[in-house]
Amino acid sequence: MDASRPLVAVLGGGAAGFFGAIACAEANPDLQVLLLEKTGKLLSKVRISGGGRCNVTHACETAAQLVAHYPRGSKQLKSAFQQFGVADTIAWFARRGVTLKTEADGRMFPTTDSSETIARALEEAARRAGVRIVTNVGADEIQPLPDGGFQLNISGSGASQLGPTVHASRLLIATGGNPKSANYDWLRALSHTIAEPVPSLFTFNVPDSPLSELMGVSVPQARVVLAGEKLQYEGPLLVTHWGVSGPAVLKLSAWGARRLSELGYVGTALVNWIPTFTEETLRPWLQQFRQENGKKTVAANPQCGLPQRLWRNLTEQAGIGPELRWSDVPAKAQNRLLELLLRSPLAVRGKTTYKEEFVTCGGVSLDEVDLKTMQSRRVPGLYFAGEVLDIDGITGGFNFQAAWTTGFLAGRAMAVSPTVAV
Repeated sequence: MDASRPLVAVLGGGAAGFFGAIACAEANPDLQVLLLEKTGKLLSKVRISGGGRCNVTHACETAAQLVAHYPRGSKQLKSAFQQFGVADTIAWFARRGVTLKTEADGRMFPTTDSSETIARALEEAARRAGVRIVTNVGADEIQPLPDGGFQLNISGSGASQLGPTVHASRLLIATGGNPKSANYDWLRALSHTIAEPVPSLFTFNVPDSPLSELMGVSVPQARVVLAGEKLQYEGPLLVTHWGVSGPAVLKLSAWGARRLSELGYVGTALVNWIPTFTEETLRPWLQQFRQENGKKTVAANPQCGLPQRLWRNLTEQAGIGPELRWSDVPAKAQNRLLELLLRSPLAVRGKTTYKEEFVTCGGVSLDEVDLKTMQSRRVPGLYFAGEVLDIDGITGGFNFQAAWTTGFLAGRAMAVSPTVAV
């Protein structure tokens, strides 16, 4: 390293770390920017996101629209998104030859439908900006120095390129979320409070599900309510071999992350398969339909736009045989069918991480970070970005947008010439 030039170090080779390193190096070419990644893989979450397509962000025109999708951090992020929001992300990638497209649900992907497009753009931007990247290097200890700056005691096979210590004028921590509280002890040692980590964005395990034979069946709009709680969300729902998934469940798990953890991931999920109906509107509708279609068999003629397999399953649960006609359905069975359409009970007994895309609720307390610059309020020269903070969004590109925004703001702030040259 060049001892005559100030060095800024970035811990974490993910989306936030890369964005922060690039922003810093581009804003101040006189700095040395060193990015350290503990593993041998760079941008691993970027590469697996969206089934390998990379859900870069979400089509929200204003910061106010954007913050509504963050169970943790919404209030604090508003000013940050006003500085660097969705339009800025789109423009950033466009300047580097990457065009994004918007899908019907608002999610935005590269037009190539390949996450490698995003990963290569980030790696090439880092190379052009002069960011030095070293993998297989972990920071065992971070020591703030009396005159400013930090000493990083490092280890790993990549440390041979740098020596046992690295001295940095400023330090960005972008190491991502972690489900184990003990893995934040090194940040507690830097005088920071940690909001206890719990999983977010997970699916529900229903081992004794009445829908177990319907794996792969989906509905475009369902409402999922956690019985006895004020937790509910509406959206597409997918029946899986272990329970239920899809945006309705994933988003509910995000908003209810802490409460579901307290409950031990045990409870009853009530599924409304036809949320455009209420009991007051569905009952007269069924009565009229029955009068007009009395000769039709119930099970063979799905209603309300529901898939055939799901409709047949619900009629079986209601005690309506495969040959029973509408005119012959007992009142008790019809009431049971109405109840199942509006409130199918599923006994949740655990959770499953959504594919390989885990998100953690928890991390560095936002009260101890200046969200305009991402600098620590406790340790001058220390910055944070990405999921290491107590910020998490629902599925749909929101966690990446938070990474781009916080990384960019941290990088630009660190680019202001450090006062300590090491």
